Amino acid sequence: MAIADIAAYAHLSDADIESLGRELDAIRSDVEDSLGQRDAAYIGNTIRFQRILDLVSRLILICSRSRAGWVLGACALGFAKSVENMEIGHNVSHGQWDWMNDPEIHSTTWEWDMVAVSSQWKYSHNYRHHVFSNIVGVDDDLGFGVMRMTRDQPWQPVHLAQPLRNLLLALVFEWGIARHGLHSERDRLILDDGRVAQSRSLMWGKIGRQTVKDYVLFPALAGKRWRRVLAANAVANILRNLWAYGVIFCGHFPDGAEKFTEDVLDRETRPEWYLRQILGAANFRAGPLLAFASGNLCYQIEHHLFPDLPSNRYAEIAVRVQQLCEKYGLSYTTGSLAHQYLLTLRTIHKLALPDSFLTATSDDAPETASERKHADEGVTPRGMSEKRRRRRYRWWR
Repeated sequence: MAIADIAAYAHLSDADIESLGRELDAIRSDVEDSLGQRDAAYIGNTIRFQRILDLVSRLILICSRSRAGWVLGACALGFAKSVENMEIGHNVSHGQWDWMNDPEIHSTTWEWDMVAVSSQWKYSHNYRHHVFSNIVGVDDDLGFGVMRMTRDQPWQPVHLAQPLRNLLLALVFEWGIARHGLHSERDRLILDDGRVAQSRSLMWGKIGRQTVKDYVLFPALAGKRWRRVLAANAVANILRNLWAYGVIFCGHFPDGAEKFTEDVLDRETRPEWYLRQILGAANFRAGPLLAFASGNLCYQIEHHLFPDLPSNRYAEIAVRVQQLCEKYGLSYTTGSLAHQYLLTLRTIHKLALPDSFLTATSDDAPETASERKHADEGVTPRGMSEKRRRRRYRWWR
């Protein structure tokens, strides 16, 4: 089962959790107090870089005649779309740059370059996901409604197709996000049919505009080379989809990114919410270029702790968060990008099968543990046992 008692799982006393919360609040305060021109220049330069790269890649596609030119243009366009989607669109929509009071770079005005409607995504993601992270039955991002990511979700025969669903979702990720946002909007407005219809109209309008831009307007500008540009736009969108899917899944579904029952919401305090974010997210190791390409979501733990702090600060925040995890005996889940994705892929394929095919118990499964997992290890508050620190999971359980 998922975690119902976070304090018991983490082996922390109430005083420890309150102390952890104060120290994390101090990190937030320090970063907010130091925001300034350097941060504003970062997001401004990022937007200019992305727009120039987008323009240059399209010119390459129109002007070049070689296959190598087409490959270069398509890949460059895919990278430009990834930067817009993750380091700009995702982070701006979180309100990370609202402190600048720039009407262009603001969470209330930014509309990103994908078929999902920003306002619908902000409800499903900023609220449903970030406030209720990894709570089974509440967080819609836990499997995105199409996959079983924990044994707390009852197995059904349709889950046998989960590996194929995963591949399809990766290829059409932006369309999945659009549908996901509309689904959350429908749940929120379930008693107001008029607003549900309006939300559906907004989504189809955005889909229409994106389709015309990528598959009609830009190919038309290429004249006789319209097929070349049409194919490149389709490839660039797929590359962006695959990359966004991979980064998101590696931050939420490897071993160590725990799940929780709705019981944790009973009188949950802010320090307890902080603790849930640490336990429920996972990082992957990245240098500056990979971090930039991922929208700095290689620091998913820091992003879940401080979703509205500028992403260019996550690397420095991560140093302090790791120190706190060491101090309080908490797991800081990280690994290489390949390792985190392989763990995620294993969970997706494994949970496609009925529980009778699996050997680990529901409290001791590598992808979902509970507070009963370590009950026999003789630990006391404010620290893990060495057995738990050194535990390494077998590849298939």
